Amino acid sequence: MTTRLAPSLLLMALIVGTTCPSSFAADAPTGDSSILPKNAELEELWNEGEFTEGVAVAPDGTIYFSDIAFAEDGVGRILKFDPKTEATSVFCKDSGKSNGLMFDKNGRLLGCCGAMGGLRALVEVRKDGSVHSLVKEFEGKRLNSPNDLVVHPNGSVYFTDPRYAGDESVEMDVMSVYRLDTDGSVHRVTKSKGKNGIEKPNGVHVSPDGKTLYVAETNNGSLDVRKTGGRDNPGRMTLNAFRIKQNGSLGKKTVLVDFGKQTGTDGMTIDTDGRIYAAVRQPERFGIIVYTPKGKELAYIPTPDLPTNCSFGIGDQANTLFVTAGKGLYRIKLKTTGFHTTQKQ
Repeated sequence: MTTRLAPSLLLMALIVGTTCPSSFAADAPTGDSSILPKNAELEELWNEGEFTEGVAVAPDGTIYFSDIAFAEDGVGRILKFDPKTEATSVFCKDSGKSNGLMFDKNGRLLGCCGAMGGLRALVEVRKDGSVHSLVKEFEGKRLNSPNDLVVHPNGSVYFTDPRYAGDESVEMDVMSVYRLDTDGSVHRVTKSKGKNGIEKPNGVHVSPDGKTLYVAETNNGSLDVRKTGGRDNPGRMTLNAFRIKQNGSLGKKTVLVDFGKQTGTDGMTIDTDGRIYAAVRQPERFGIIVYTPKGKELAYIPTPDLPTNCSFGIGDQANTLFVTAGKGLYRIKLKTTGFHTTQKQ
């Protein structure tokens, strides 16, 4: 159910880019009562995009998220939602097809820009909305399509580089997780094969103690989901935990969740107790699924469309989980508190 606005309010909504929050007909969240308040309900905040992604919270509590255009000549953008006014507005009119977003300790907005005419780079989005590339290639080859990122408490940035859509040539022979260190050096930290291999990395996050990197492995078997017949050889669909070594490289991989032949998870976030909130895209059961650090399911929050990412707010919104799904932005009030790697808790 979407909110129906009077003509004057509708005109105002179109001008400022906002809609009133609303609930909708959907299955109720289920699971651990220490996570879900009684009668917990997902609210729709905005639903005027093409493909929303990369929800992130700024130091002032504003929620930023990407809206990805799937046409080669389409312009991706970054929007922001103000929890105080509940207004949604455009922050960046041309984001270079940004996907995952996150603010660092200095308040810089970092993003992963994909293919389909995008920048194919890890970028900084400055306060004036301009986009500046930080990492475009590795060992002389262009990145595939950077997807998601997390800033480690020590300031280094882990980001994933799969390819899910785009006509650009693929120069890399692997899809990997990379680390950008504070000295500007870039390191490949996963391989595609072997016992610690990741075939196609997607969402990524860090545990509260900074010692574990969580990586979604979402191998749909396609380099371009817009084209038919491109999913003939799907691979592993898993959620994984890697030990982060002192030098930032990754140690042993532990498979926390194996989704089998079902689509796995996209983006994710963490709470202060280390629980994982994963945007699971299984066709038969999609939504935000909450797991323990060992992969045990604790709660399930259905979404009206396939979810892509999530993040907690801060301050008086620290117990609110913001979710991107389908064309929109949603929120749900929980009993848990979000963990943010770059902000004081």
